[in-house]
Amino acid sequence: MRRVIAYVDGFNLYHAIDDLQKPHLKWLDLWQLAQSICGTGETLIEVNFFTAYPTWKPGPMKRHQVYVKALRHAGVNCVIGHFKTKQRECKRCGAQGDVHEEKETDVAIAVQITTDAFLDGYDRALIISADSDLAPALRTVRQHFPRKALNVIAPPGRKGHARDLQPLFEITAGRLAKCLLPATATAEDGTVIFTRPPSYDPPV
Repeated sequence: MRRVIAYVDGFNLYHAIDDLQKPHLKWLDLWQLAQSICGTGETLIEVNFFTAYPTWKPGPMKRHQVYVKALRHAGVNCVIGHFKTKQRECKRCGAQGDVHEEKETDVAIAVQITTDAFLDGYDRALIISADSDLAPALRTVRQHFPRKALNVIAPPGRKGHARDLQPLFEITAGRLAKCLLPATATAEDGTVIFTRPPSYDPPV
């Protein structure tokens, strides 16, 4: 069996789904999604989700925390990064304000893909992202391990953005809709592990 590991660029995928204006698709089971891409003779051994909590937004952060809990329950490895606050000046009016930038996520993904290759952790890597900053890491792995398959899967509507990464294909809304997490999960003692946030409820 060919071993497969998936690497998911969390916010890259999130913003692509947000553009679809179908909030229920954000309640996405990343293990199911990666499994749907695997072929005959392949076994999915790990899914890595790279993200960060928007600590300055209490509502979205709470939903994100619930989502991470649901993903971990589904077997996904969640790698939590951070945001950095910077001050920027408006070019039109000169006013200054805080902006938040996600830091180190692309580096973390690149390092993990490269490390797993050198440790012979996979035969095929699925990279769900359209971030061209990952290109140098992918070139390095291909140079040293030409027999390992590296397949970039573009988030919805992002295939053009991922042109430098030569994506295998673009994820469709239909595929996402078939890979959603359950509304809730409970432990053996009846304790609720997670409940889907109402804003992610599917349309009636």
